[in-house]
Amino acid sequence: MKFLRLFLCLSASALAVVAAERATVTVTHEYAGVRPAETITVPWTEINRVLPGALLQRIAVTDARGNILPYQVTNVAPQAKDPKGEGIAYGELIFQYNFAAGEKSATFTVEKTETVAPVFPTKVFARYVGERLDDFAWENDKVAHRTYGLALAAPAAPGSGKEVLVTSGLDVWSKRVDYPVVDRWYNKGHDHYHKDEGEGMDMYQVGITRGCGGTGIWDGKQLHVGRNYQSWKVLANGPIRAIFELTYDTWSANGVYVTEVKRFTVDAGSNLDRIDSTFTAAGNVKELTVGIGLNKNPADRGQEPVIALSPVAADGSFTQWVVQKSNGALGTALIAPDGFAGFAEDERNHLVLAKAASGTPLRYYAGAGWSKVGDFPAAEAWNAYVSAFAARLKSPLKIILTP
Repeated sequence: MKFLRLFLCLSASALAVVAAERATVTVTHEYAGVRPAETITVPWTEINRVLPGALLQRIAVTDARGNILPYQVTNVAPQAKDPKGEGIAYGELIFQYNFAAGEKSATFTVEKTETVAPVFPTKVFARYVGERLDDFAWENDKVAHRTYGLALAAPAAPGSGKEVLVTSGLDVWSKRVDYPVVDRWYNKGHDHYHKDEGEGMDMYQVGITRGCGGTGIWDGKQLHVGRNYQSWKVLANGPIRAIFELTYDTWSANGVYVTEVKRFTVDAGSNLDRIDSTFTAAGNVKELTVGIGLNKNPADRGQEPVIALSPVAADGSFTQWVVQKSNGALGTALIAPDGFAGFAEDERNHLVLAKAASGTPLRYYAGAGWSKVGDFPAAEAWNAYVSAFAARLKSPLKIILTP
């Protein structure tokens, strides 16, 4: 009998040890439609609480069917210390899942492994492009973008032939493929990436407009905008999510001096990026009216565009559909999920207006989709995608981690 009791105690201890090496993530939501490539984030403090000593390179994430899921662990605060090597300094565990229509709950397992996890394919990418006049470019498996740094804004020496452009607008690169193209396109050069040679093309015109999602301060009559970004910082870089910041130097908005820091969150599988813009106003200005813009005529030269706009919807979304002569059609969109303060326009831009408190991030979403990819053959498909995206934002995921 004593032996049996000892055996049972030892067995219970062994089971407890095994259980402590595995955790369950339960994800629920209330949205009835499909949620493709839904990004699930779990604070690493919670992972460490349930799986003490877990390391980012020695875990596995599986779904309820046992499928191994690609994952990413961020370290957005690189100064965080982990003196005992216990894996306590990470930021978030990130993975994705495709929820079917009506599938409002899913469970996942996170467990420690003896072997090192595989290197998962990179679906997102962001980098400073110093070799092209301080561009900053980013992409996922759906679409690519870039914006412009100080070197492009610098005056050109006589006879140099250097391009000069002063703008804080955001560009779009339309992709046909799901693999990274930013490095490939910069390598082949300007004259080639403005032609579709099988992977897509840069056919979007930005100039001094807001492009696709650039911002400014609206004073009721005029939009006041900053210059090219001044500095950059990459905080995470795939394989599932890229996070980076762009800082813009002070500019005057009708006598109010403003600075801006944009934090971009770029997720695999999404045509729209999350952007958190923090405007800080000098003096006692507490609130600003921000104009989030779409270029009125972004079509490539000679394309004779036919442009259709949707009205700003109650969910804060606004879409544009540009049919071009030979480049197909391009949809662009903005979503202000916390509500909008109106709609405006100037000579170059359509503007969704939103209120922002000085020093507090204003969250919005911006992005694009190309008809030649096949996902959006017509404006109706693009508008439906944006509407569903906005609806999913209103129904956030609820995530519970248990041993």
